[in-house]
Amino acid sequence: MNPSDLEGYLKKNRVWYRFIYKSETVHTADAAKAAGVEIGRLTKNLVSETDEGEYVLLIVPGNRRVNLKAAAKALGVRRVKLVSFERAEEISGYPPGGTPSVGHKVFMRTVIDRSLLDYETVYCGGGSRDRLLELRTRDVLRLSKAVIADISKIM
Repeated sequence: MNPSDLEGYLKKNRVWYRFIYKSETVHTADAAKAAGVEIGRLTKNLVSETDEGEYVLLIVPGNRRVNLKAAAKALGVRRVKLVSFERAEEISGYPPGGTPSVGHKVFMRTVIDRSLLDYETVYCGGGSRDRLLELRTRDVLRLSKAVIADISKIM
């Protein structure tokens, strides 16, 4: 999916959204600073792979580190590993630093960190490295059919 398809996907699914344009960034802390948003509400959308070869998406707050063992347990698999930036882009259709929480080229089972449910809206990659996307947390859950679990730890 290309960045312009993301907006079409959101409209088709009747999702409230807002794009925030910023300077080009890859890392979450830089993106939060550039856009002036709270880093705990800015998600890392980590394309990962199970030991069975299934692609999954792990959504954690930008100020926390993913716990891969907890993610594997939530998914009911033995192991989960992050994929390379190149593979992540092939699978999701978006560049790292621009990966949204929803609307990927390949539908992936998703696990969202429970702490993100504290927010009515969250920010994620907006399809490119120069914009963020604000979505209602409940829409992320609905569209991704996410499993809710404690999958992050403080960095």
